[in-house]
Amino acid sequence: MASLGGNILPPDPHSKIYLAGIAVFLLVGICYSTLLLKKPKGSESPSLLQSLWLFFYSCFLKPHNGDSNGTQQDALESFYKTQAGAYDATRKALLKGREDMLALAAAQLVHRAKNGDEKRRIWVDVGGGTGWNIEAMSEFVDVAQFFDSVYLVDFSPSLCEVARKRFERLGWSNVTVICQDARKFRLEDHEPSLGRLASSSNPDHSYPPLERPRHGGADLVTMSYSLSMIPDYYSVIGSLSILLAPNGILGVVDFYVQSQVDVSFRNYHGGLVDRHVNFFGRTFWRAWFDIDRVALEPGRRDYLEYSFGTVLNVNTRNYILGGIPYYIWLGAHKRPSSSSLPHEIFKVDALVTESESPYLHPANHSSALSRAVEKAAPEIRSKAFDAAIVNIASNLPLPSFFYQNHHYRIYYDDQLKKHTQFNDEYIYAFTWEDTRVDAQILKLKSDDVVLAITSAGDNILSYALQSPARIHAVDLNPTQNHLLELKVAAFSSLPYEDFWKIFGEGKHPEFRSLLISKMSPHMSSRAFQYWLSNHHIFTKSKGGLYDTGGSKHGIRIFRWISRVFGCRSAVKQLLAAKTLNEQREIWRNKIRPAIFSRLVSKFVVSQEAFLWTALGVPKNQLAIIENDHAVSDVVCGPEARAKNTRSHAIWEYMVNTLDPMVGTTHIATDNPYYLVTLDGKFSRRCHLDYQSAAAHARLSRPGAFDGLRIHTDEIDEVLARIAPGTLTVAVVMDSMDWFDPGSTAAAAQIAKLNRALRMGGRVMLRSSGLKPWYLAEFERHGFVAKCHGERTEGKCIDRVNMYASCWVCTKCENLAPPTPEMDSIVGPEITSLQI
Repeated sequence: MASLGGNILPPDPHSKIYLAGIAVFLLVGICYSTLLLKKPKGSESPSLLQSLWLFFYSCFLKPHNGDSNGTQQDALESFYKTQAGAYDATRKALLKGREDMLALAAAQLVHRAKNGDEKRRIWVDVGGGTGWNIEAMSEFVDVAQFFDSVYLVDFSPSLCEVARKRFERLGWSNVTVICQDARKFRLEDHEPSLGRLASSSNPDHSYPPLERPRHGGADLVTMSYSLSMIPDYYSVIGSLSILLAPNGILGVVDFYVQSQVDVSFRNYHGGLVDRHVNFFGRTFWRAWFDIDRVALEPGRRDYLEYSFGTVLNVNTRNYILGGIPYYIWLGAHKRPSSSSLPHEIFKVDALVTESESPYLHPANHSSALSRAVEKAAPEIRSKAFDAAIVNIASNLPLPSFFYQNHHYRIYYDDQLKKHTQFNDEYIYAFTWEDTRVDAQILKLKSDDVVLAITSAGDNILSYALQSPARIHAVDLNPTQNHLLELKVAAFSSLPYEDFWKIFGEGKHPEFRSLLISKMSPHMSSRAFQYWLSNHHIFTKSKGGLYDTGGSKHGIRIFRWISRVFGCRSAVKQLLAAKTLNEQREIWRNKIRPAIFSRLVSKFVVSQEAFLWTALGVPKNQLAIIENDHAVSDVVCGPEARAKNTRSHAIWEYMVNTLDPMVGTTHIATDNPYYLVTLDGKFSRRCHLDYQSAAAHARLSRPGAFDGLRIHTDEIDEVLARIAPGTLTVAVVMDSMDWFDPGSTAAAAQIAKLNRALRMGGRVMLRSSGLKPWYLAEFERHGFVAKCHGERTEGKCIDRVNMYASCWVCTKCENLAPPTPEMDSIVGPEITSLQI
């Protein structure tokens, strides 16, 4: 290499560092001079490059000390003044969830408008900044027409100026921008009708009233990423209740960090799905946002949830920017506004327990109701009642279930181990009970009160089509009840085509949008949380609803077996068969040899883990199958062909299930249970009864589900809290098979069924046994058992044919002590009833 020549030496490493630092400084200076000082002309918005630089400079380089006054407004201006024009362009990726919060709030308001709430609508957006939220709301409602008045309240003059220009451009004369401390904003100063009420109680007009009204007139109050930037958040949250109308909605979206330890003991949070943020996340995000005076301490959200009742609650992450935790929360006044608080609790309690006195609103209910409650036995108080009383005594909000638009989902403690054992997964995506046979056996009438296991909810909806007086749906698995809630919400809010895509085909590309903007007002917070977190079930390209749940393992194993044995095409031929004879031939020659392989039976189907995970068969039910097999003709008869082993027992049970079903029902046109198993979806000509257009027309009517109560609990717990002698029908499916014959649990539940049922009331059950052992217990506890279907070899008892027998046990006598009559519970004090 040639020398530099003369006395010039190459620069040393330290000189390079100095030169690099000077270069960076000059580069920053050039960027500052070209981007920051070069202001856009007129109303021209900054370019994307300018916006990004302004955002970076304002957030990480520029000090935010304000002027010598040291006020909060000065600090805000120091932060926002230089970037006000670029604010919207740089916040879209950072401030996630704003559209979802607006959509949820709009859905609540639209639902209430449809139910006769036609008064003036007022919206106050606290910390509304540039007005982006108000313009974004136009995607969900016509802001200029839907709201009579909209008030944007913000403390930054620069952001307010941007907002004024925005609404001048839009021509929205009903929007007013107010640059003011949110703590001092008084809606009555701007609304003439509210102002008259305030002034009438304040003779001295030189000072603001020392006592403000308990409720305001705003139907909607929103805070979008502003609560975390307000130092004195206690007083601001306190002022929100003064702004909010008695039946108003409060919507908040903001950053947060919190450990589940802080909230797991509370019962009013509306669900804890994804709320926990790990230690690293809590430490990092609090420190990161503290640079810009954004406070993520849990106390802000805690105080918000303490001050109001939770309607809906969502915890999620902004994964575009590293998984920043944020929440969306909808709330209402702490005290339900539909009636006096004690009467609201008693009303919900009565709807759960079938207790007549609070349910039949007497004309003299104020005194008679309290006397009836005092005289009623403690065991018929619902868990919702117990939780509400504890919360009221502690000055806490009621559980979120009390703030829903519908009261069909009953309070439960989602942190109990008996609920968490299911790991947030349902077992059944569709119900394996033939509703056609159920309807033929039960013949429900308008005065029937039905208790049934929820499962996937298909049978519950079938009963609802028959319009009984009340249906109590019971399931210990919360997600099975979430699935029923989703179906009920879809009936209440969606047109038939959307409903069919979700539950007929199991997929809908717009499911998430429909869930937020249409179905959310008809769901409990926990069910909404669950389906929002699992919306991919319906939106992914493969699979769908009927490829989920624990039963998906059985369906997938069947598909795997069909591929291994090369009969996948035969399955398609089976579904395309035009006649029953054609179906039988394809089954017998192409599919049956693979499904009934002894190898498959021994190493897959007969395994306890598979039977429970895929088919929901517990060990006690498996024992019933094995016991029946041990004494069957195939083992003990003159032409015995099977061994007394588990694999042979399961093989014979499968043969007796599938052979008669294929031989007597045409799957493609009249067996939706096996159609969805084989094809992953229902068809327009073969589906469950609740999926028809006629069923949708009937169940989408207002009040169609007023008689529905969804209990997340054991059957025993629900029976113990239902008033004696009120049920007429109990459908327990195959749950009695699950009891241990050596324990007294089955007898205890049968005794509770006797107590809850009226004389002549019926218990319908199915069993994997031909004559299950617990029938003798029913007979000892005042029932008469009658068989309504027995699956002998080659015989099909219904289209599912999954169970060996079907029984109806009818109550013929009361157990000692006698079942109390309802008159003795109500008492003579209630003389006039108004239903």
